[in-house]
Amino acid sequence: VTGNLDRERQTLETWAESYPRDPRAHSLMAGLALTSTGQHELAIAKTEKAIALDPDLTPSYGSRAFNQLFLNRLDDALLTVRRATERGLQSPDFLLVPYFVAFLKGDDEELRRTGTVARKTPGLEDVISHLETLALARSGRLQDAGRMSAVPVEIAQRSGRRERAGLFEAGRAVWEAFYGNAAAARQSASKALALGRGRHVDYAAAFALALSGGLPQSRALAEDLGREFPEDTSVQFMYLPTLRALFSLSADDPAAAIQALQITSRYDLALGGVGFIGRFGGLYPIYVRGVAYLAARQPTEAAAEFQRILDHRSIVLVDPMDAMARLQLARALALAGDTAKAKSTYNDLLELWKNA
Repeated sequence: VTGNLDRERQTLETWAESYPRDPRAHSLMAGLALTSTGQHELAIAKTEKAIALDPDLTPSYGSRAFNQLFLNRLDDALLTVRRATERGLQSPDFLLVPYFVAFLKGDDEELRRTGTVARKTPGLEDVISHLETLALARSGRLQDAGRMSAVPVEIAQRSGRRERAGLFEAGRAVWEAFYGNAAAARQSASKALALGRGRHVDYAAAFALALSGGLPQSRALAEDLGREFPEDTSVQFMYLPTLRALFSLSADDPAAAIQALQITSRYDLALGGVGFIGRFGGLYPIYVRGVAYLAARQPTEAAAEFQRILDHRSIVLVDPMDAMARLQLARALALAGDTAKAKSTYNDLLELWKNA
């Protein structure tokens, strides 16, 4: 409830010590507490303990597979899913992990197959539509993405998941803002906030608004987040520093933006709550830091930040920010005088956008 993931972990560790034969504490620890904060190796170790205590505890396999995915151990992730299904266990994660592996491997046939199965699975119809929308936006197919974006929102609304619907709509606001469609971004952000408020919806909407000229509303949302969630790990160490950096950039103060993001360094490779739930928004502090370095005319430092994003594609996955990181990396390399590498990076981007 508070979002204090350090305290959650401490409580779960006490639980595990007090009841050493209970696998649930280890399994829960491998969930939000460790996965969303980027502690993937430790999360895998916790799932191993949980599975050793109870080989039929379904969530342990999902957490294990996802953390292996985030570490780019794609075959290991598939093996974990296979072990679970061979035991007769079922979970939405056992469809999503193969979907993401197919995406990362560029296996279009497997991507279509897993997507088709997921659309027929109760509880996954909206998620898979949301992921496909993000992937379309990432590849520059904005009109297609815009048409599809209504689908996951509508499904989530029908099932009474208002905050989930809001998060899906906020995802659209973010990619519209990335691509410079300011009016559309602000419109989607307002719609997201009307659909269902929550810390992750508010952050995503505030991020989009900060990029698209809606600074007064973005600042108000940031103030609300700071006041309502004083202990929340994602809010205090990822969301608010990122928003404050964007506010400093809008005031043409890149040094202040870089300073604001120092506190996020411990969680640079973390998903945060929005990435854990909405599958976008992870590594945004790195992206904004790179933009700040560019604004400060420090292209070498900027390039290093954007390269970190591309080096962790298995965390970024379908997030359209991946395309923007490529664009910004090319700009940074050109500014640094590395023409050959800048040209190569632009070519990679144009290959991604070949059907834009």
